[in-house]
Amino acid sequence: MVLPQSARLHRMLGYIGWPLALLFFWDIVVTLTYVYLPHPWLNLPVLPMSLLGSALALFLGFRNNNSYHRWWEGRTLWGAMVNASRSYGREVTHLIGGKAESERLRHDLVLRQIAYVHALRCHLRNQPHCEELEDFLRAEEVVQLKTFSNVPNAILNRTAAMLSEAEMRGWLDPFKRVQIESLLVDMSNAQGGMERIKNTPLPREYAYFPTLFVHVFCILLPVGLVDSLTIFTPLASTAVGFMLLAMDRIGADLQDPFANRAHDVPLTSITRTIQIDLEQLIGRVGSTKPVQPVENVLW
Repeated sequence: MVLPQSARLHRMLGYIGWPLALLFFWDIVVTLTYVYLPHPWLNLPVLPMSLLGSALALFLGFRNNNSYHRWWEGRTLWGAMVNASRSYGREVTHLIGGKAESERLRHDLVLRQIAYVHALRCHLRNQPHCEELEDFLRAEEVVQLKTFSNVPNAILNRTAAMLSEAEMRGWLDPFKRVQIESLLVDMSNAQGGMERIKNTPLPREYAYFPTLFVHVFCILLPVGLVDSLTIFTPLASTAVGFMLLAMDRIGADLQDPFANRAHDVPLTSITRTIQIDLEQLIGRVGSTKPVQPVENVLW
């Protein structure tokens, strides 16, 4: 996630990149051609260009609204995961009885939750291996998890099995187990929502046609403006093109909020926050530090 303080003009210019430079070059070519080599085809009416620009802005706005909705839903689901993880750690720590006998179990259950959120982060980012699992799970289980296609779901299933064992040993009564199980259901529902966003991208047309229409409009724009603006055409055309290219790029980047890019939901930071909270719950105070931005990007 790009931090607000990094929103500077030079960063935005670099964000657009070569398309903006090529547009500026094309604007200069059209202007020089009009001034020194007049041709009838360089005199397009202004009204059609205005209509095309209005239609394109509506199209881009519709696509960008849907893209941002996906990004915000992803962030909301991870916010719910943070709350559920904190509640889960608190209830596992205080509701499981037999304090002396179940101490190891309670400790392992909390560590499993840390492993779960890290595995979910890697799962959403399509990263085949999550190194953090080795710090919170037994080595034999880490090896076994490699055989599962959905590692976070496998971790959650094993957590439910451990809670069932605690109930059979008399450390957890059925009512308290149901209370903890409801949190597992909440986490499973949140994971399902995240997987839906990840596995159901916007239709291909939403990515292809807006970019195509923006580029075509940017090519036609200086031709439509040069008759009225002459030498000021590159300035006006590049400014309008910059806004359209930026809108197109932003909408494309927000479509997949879990792609491990600069504008995505900061999964590493969120999972590290969960890890810190749960580690402090079991006495590991100060062992882990929050994620710091890298070049004004929070990952």
